[in-house]
Amino acid sequence: MKRGLLFFTVLIVFPISLSRSYPIDGYADTNIKRLKYLQLVEEGEIKGRAPIPGAMKSIHDIRLNLTGKLGDGLDVLPAPDPAFQREINGLFPNLNENYSISVLDITPGRSFRLAQRKEMAGYQPGSVGKLAVVTGFFTELAKIYPNDFEARQDLLCTKMVRGGSWAMTDSHTVPFYDLETKKLTKRTLKPLDTFLLYEWLDHMLSVSNNGAASVCWREAILMRVFGARYPNLKEEEAEAWFKSTPKSELADISNAVVHEPLRRLGITEEEWRLGQLFTKGGTAYIPPKGGSVGTPNGLMKFLVALERGKVVDLESSLEIKRLLYMTDRRIRYANAPALKKAAVYFKSGSLYKCVKEEGYICEKYKGNVDNFMNSIAIVEHPDGVTYMVALMSNVRKKNSNHDHMALASAIDKIVRKDK
Repeated sequence: MKRGLLFFTVLIVFPISLSRSYPIDGYADTNIKRLKYLQLVEEGEIKGRAPIPGAMKSIHDIRLNLTGKLGDGLDVLPAPDPAFQREINGLFPNLNENYSISVLDITPGRSFRLAQRKEMAGYQPGSVGKLAVVTGFFTELAKIYPNDFEARQDLLCTKMVRGGSWAMTDSHTVPFYDLETKKLTKRTLKPLDTFLLYEWLDHMLSVSNNGAASVCWREAILMRVFGARYPNLKEEEAEAWFKSTPKSELADISNAVVHEPLRRLGITEEEWRLGQLFTKGGTAYIPPKGGSVGTPNGLMKFLVALERGKVVDLESSLEIKRLLYMTDRRIRYANAPALKKAAVYFKSGSLYKCVKEEGYICEKYKGNVDNFMNSIAIVEHPDGVTYMVALMSNVRKKNSNHDHMALASAIDKIVRKDK
C-alpha cells in the first residue's frame, strides 16, 4: 500500500548510494525514491543501467528458505560434512593463515552440508557489522508496534529524520532522486540532509554508508529510550536527551541495542560484537566501548537465524533479507561471474590500517598493519541450488577483491557440482 509522506524531524541521518539490486517494484511499499528511479529505468521511461539478471527478482518473490520444520534441525550449526569439508579445504593451500570461512549448503532436497575453516578466528568486521545495527533497529521497532508489521512499515515510510553531525563524515555518496524532474544525482551527505527511515536503512546497506549506519543506530537508541513516544519525537528533544545523559550510560545503551538481539540468537560476545558508531560525528556523542569483532561462526549463525525467520520475527527477517538484495552494485565476493544469474543477498565490509614502512606506499584496501575484507552472502540459483557463506580475511598489502571473487566462483562450483 502506498503511504503518504509525513514530516517529523528526529535526530540523525547518514549517507548512502544508489542501488540497482533491490526489488525494483518496491517503491509502493517503501517510498524509497531510488526504487522509483530503477522502476522507470526498467520500464524504459528514463535512461539508465538495468539490473543484472540475478537482481531482477520482484519484492514478492523473495522468501525465507528455512522457516517451519525446514529449519528445526538448525538450532545449532550441524557438524561439518567430511567430503564437503575436504573440498573447501582444498581452496586454501596458501591462504590458510589469513582466511576464515563458513559455508552452509541448504539446497532443497539435500541434507544440510557445512564446511568451516578457522571459523572462530576474530576479525574487525567493518561494515558487515551494520547487520547488527539493522537487527537492533528492527528489534526496537517491534517493541513499539508488537504484532503489527504494517504499522512498523508505515512509520518507516513516513517518518523523516535529519542526519545532523551524526552522519559526518563518509566519502560514500548517496542518491538523491527528484520525483518531479526525474533527475538522479549522487553526493556525500551534509548535516541538513533529511531522509525517510526506510531510506536511511537503504543507504546503510545498499552503499554501506557509514553516516547512515550511525543515524540508524541513533534512531534505534531513541526507539528504546522513548518507546511509544518515538514516532512523534522531535529532534530538539532527542538532542537534549543525548546531551544530558552521561556518556557512560549512552555507551551502555548503545551496546545493549545492538548486542542483546545477537545474544538471543545464540551469538556470543566472542563471536560478534560492535563497540562503536561508524562516524566521528557519532562517537562525539557516544564513546566506544568493548571493541568490535566478528567471526565466520557468528555470522553464519546470523544467516541461519535470518532464513529461519528468527531475527526479531518472520516479517522483520524477510524485510532485512529484502534490504540485503538491494546493493548498489555487486562488489568483491558477490561480483563473481558465476553468480550473475543468481539472487545474492549480500553485505561486505573492509578496514585497513597503514604505518610508515620503507619501500611501501599505503593504498586503499592494502594496509600493512591490518587489511580486513569480509563478506556474507546468501546465494540462490534459478535451479534451486542455495547456500550461505561467511568469508573473512586479513591479507596485508594486497587488495583481496579478486581473490574473494575467485573464491566465490570456486565455492559455487563445489556446491553445484552434484546438481
